[in-house]
Amino acid sequence: MFLTPSVCVSKRSDMVVHLKPETESRLQELAATTGRAPDELVEDAMAGYLAELARVRKTLDERYDDIRSGRVRSVDGEEAFQQLRRQGENRRR
Repeated sequence: MFLTPSVCVSKRSDMVVHLKPETESRLQELAATTGRAPDELVEDAMAGYLAELARVRKTLDERYDDIRSGRVRSVDGEEAFQQLRRQGENRRR
């Protein structure tokens, strides 16, 4: 399968993507039912995935900066689980 970069890229390059047979089958089925080319579907999926990954990365960086600057206090993981357990026990009572 060949993928072409989005329109904003000035240089065209092809990429070969190796998919598991079951993924390839699902892609072909989706392409047939939607009338879209498989490479368009993969391009859209990758663009969405990369946008989401960038959003998550930005969020993590902001959270790290908040902790590092002292704007927020980090919580010990075990302490947090103990608090959740206590809250659950209190609700059951």
